[in-house]
Amino acid sequence: MNQYYSPQAIWGRELRHYRKAASSTQAQLAARIFCSESLISSIETGQAPATPEFAKAADEALDTGGALLRTLDWRKGAPAYPAWFVDWLPAEDQAVQLRAVEIDLIYGLLQTPEYARALLGGDDAAVEARMLRQQILTRDDPPPPTLYCVLDEGALRRDVGGAKVMYDQLQHLLELSERENISVQVVPSRLHRGVRGPFVVATLADGGEVAVADCAFGGAVSTRPEDLATVVSSWESIRTEALPADMSRELIARTAEELWKT
Repeated sequence: MNQYYSPQAIWGRELRHYRKAASSTQAQLAARIFCSESLISSIETGQAPATPEFAKAADEALDTGGALLRTLDWRKGAPAYPAWFVDWLPAEDQAVQLRAVEIDLIYGLLQTPEYARALLGGDDAAVEARMLRQQILTRDDPPPPTLYCVLDEGALRRDVGGAKVMYDQLQHLLELSERENISVQVVPSRLHRGVRGPFVVATLADGGEVAVADCAFGGAVSTRPEDLATVVSSWESIRTEALPADMSRELIARTAEELWKT
């Protein structure tokens, strides 16, 4: 499907129509419904989905008579990102740098379709959404973000989808790590601060930072200085324990051959 004509993109253009009809800027609307301006922009361009809560708040702020919430019914039959994840999408898309730590699994932006499909229970729409997010790493305009990813060694050894899927996934990691904007390092399996859980820190062009962290109940997105200080401190600690990039590549290649090659 042409993404310009996807239901999500069409709904975003409706939001823009009602916003402009109300003579409201993105910044003004964001202030009225207590969200970020970047989220408004991402929803209007179809890059991020809207939640029912967002649509209801926008309806009230723009005096649409409930039109936006009613036209969000298309989502009842379509998969969507978890509500907590919506605020992360514009940060990821606009990042100039991403610092990611993964413990049990391969980081989402580095997954193969087959690996993602095994994780997502064969949900093709969810797999496609994840693959679309990965395009930020290879885009031309704006330039792609620099990704620094640290994986626990256990992620290389955890069976997701069977031997062939794992072998191909580790080969994919090796290929991606050759890109100038992607660095992959592995922490040998042992106790480290990363066991608190996976997280990603996005640095934006203006120097601002946004963090996302997974937990047993889903996850959370934060720009609070205290939260950022915690994850950045964890990042620095974990990365000092990681193998250098060349040694990490050797470990990935060796694991693929010794554990997953059939």
